[in-house]
Amino acid sequence: METVGIRELKAHLSRHLKRVRSGARLVVTERGHCIATINPIKTPADVGWAHQMVAEGRARWGGGKPVGCSRPVPVAPGRTVSAAVLEDRR
Repeated sequence: METVGIRELKAHLSRHLKRVRSGARLVVTERGHCIATINPIKTPADVGWAHQMVAEGRARWGGGKPVGCSRPVPVAPGRTVSAAVLEDRR
């Protein structure tokens, strides 16, 4: 694991994130003390549950982004959707 000071990280964030994207793990230090690590994420494993649901036929996905609800939820005149959500949470 490579170490990088917090000032260097802030000054050259894009460069360091490029290194992480390519698989490097970074230890962030502040005044010589380790305070954090930056690790690449494993994208395919994070959404494996969704692929499994599609494979089992419990969900459908056409490859695009969601377009919204085909039947909008009715909200009383003069009320906001956020107010309805807050009321529903109570």
